[in-house]
Amino acid sequence: MSQSVRTRPEGSGQALSEAYDTALLDLDGVVYAGGHAIVHAVESLAAARAGGMHLAYVTNNALRTPDTVAAHLTELGIPTGADDVITSAQAVARLISEQVPVGARVLVIGGEGLRVALRERGLEPVESAEDDPVAVVQGYGGPELPWGRFAEACYAIARGVPWFASNTDLTIPSARGIAPGNGAAVEVVRIATGAEPRVAGKPLPPMHRETILRTGAERPLVVGDRLDTDIEGAFNGDVDSLLVLTGVTDGAQLLAAPPQHRPTYVDADLRGLLTGQPEVVQDGGGFRCGGWTATAGAERLELDGEGAGLDGLRALCAAAWTVAGEGSCGLDAGKALARLGL
Repeated sequence: MSQSVRTRPEGSGQALSEAYDTALLDLDGVVYAGGHAIVHAVESLAAARAGGMHLAYVTNNALRTPDTVAAHLTELGIPTGADDVITSAQAVARLISEQVPVGARVLVIGGEGLRVALRERGLEPVESAEDDPVAVVQGYGGPELPWGRFAEACYAIARGVPWFASNTDLTIPSARGIAPGNGAAVEVVRIATGAEPRVAGKPLPPMHRETILRTGAERPLVVGDRLDTDIEGAFNGDVDSLLVLTGVTDGAQLLAAPPQHRPTYVDADLRGLLTGQPEVVQDGGGFRCGGWTATAGAERLELDGEGAGLDGLRALCAAAWTVAGEGSCGLDAGKALARLGL
């Protein structure tokens, strides 16, 4: 993928599982939600794997260890080894290890995933600002993380200890809806200290580097549900991406996406790995995909035709992204999306 401004989703004559050697899959909102497999995920991943595609699971959630994530996926019917899981905890641990000596103490504000990743890099996790840490690392610690942990971070940061964060996702999907993520917790410490952390997770380069180092991918495809982490991370890594609509991104957000949030491909769910992708072509003053033609009017996006709803969405993306250029499309898309049931 070039870094030129993307103005439409791309087509593919091959199944994506054949065109790319490795799928770098986000977890929450892509493979599972609230601990349960998303519809079509298990069988789609099995088919992609059987066809020779390497599957790697890349998550900004720093709470669980790779072993725990792999065991959960295996229980869901997706056989996975710990080496197939890459977490933001691993990425931030590598980042810290490049800045401090082996054996250095690191104050952990988060869960077991961070502690395991730090030990993997030869660092010693500690629990208090009084333990003379040389760095503070903050990652998602689950809904029961005590408020006092934020205070420990603030005490150390106020003394000049450098602060690292696994990721800054403001929200995280749960079985009951959208809950605060590590980014919300990072904001608590930021407000209290005025400091800025060094961040490792998606969409930033340390996470992409960690993923490539651990998977050895040569033709990777990032698969995600979030524009501001998964898709932007692919953009920053200059690799192609597939957005699936099983998570937090809806049609309106996709149409308004600025260049760094525009995926290479769009599909409903992980079945998109197993098929080619239809081409979006310019047709007069509009864009056609399947039986739909989308145009940008003075105030709204217009959609004519009939057919598969995803084809209509892809045509709308082309109309919206073309008129937006390097910006974000502000045209009303409500009526057009309603026609597609989106």
